[in-house]
Amino acid sequence: MRLTKFVHSCVRLDLDGRALVIDPGVWSEPHALVGADAVLVTHEHFDHIDELRLAGLGVPVYAPEGAEISRVPFVPVRPGDCFSVFGFEVKVHGGRHAAVLPGQTTCPNVGFQVRGLYHPGDSLHVPDEKVETLLVPMQASWLKTAEAMAFLQSAAPRRAFGIHDGQINERAIGSINGWLGRRSEYEWMAPGAEAELS
Repeated sequence: MRLTKFVHSCVRLDLDGRALVIDPGVWSEPHALVGADAVLVTHEHFDHIDELRLAGLGVPVYAPEGAEISRVPFVPVRPGDCFSVFGFEVKVHGGRHAAVLPGQTTCPNVGFQVRGLYHPGDSLHVPDEKVETLLVPMQASWLKTAEAMAFLQSAAPRRAFGIHDGQINERAIGSINGWLGRRSEYEWMAPGAEAELS
């Protein structure tokens, strides 16, 4: 399976001539969706779903049950669900978006595990099963670098790549990568970079 990183939290998985795109938000490149067979959306925020772009795409979209997505019909999913879409086996984890402030009400957020790769969306929920490849949020209003490092350590993946980096400049990327890179399994992929996964 080939992983392609796009801007911010968007990634594309290609396997046996099929393509699954996760979190194509308004900052991600439109060509991430060219030839996509299905889309997974972790939550309703615009940096993870571009409703206008998806509305005319005509492919199945899977998003959390209860998500406020008005322009795109979607298949609602919840933590614990398992399903197959075009040869991709998907497991759903998580439940809620991480809070910025204590006691804040947050929207539904699920993490998707696809053939050992785990995309957490805007949360640091660690699945209760082995993660081969972890996508690690790098920066957000709800996140500290120490929390990202703890997430990486808790999940203990074989490989890890940084995501959720669309709001930071090159200096910040270098600094955060310096911390996360203390773990040997971590590396940062620039938008457009690809990696072959087992």
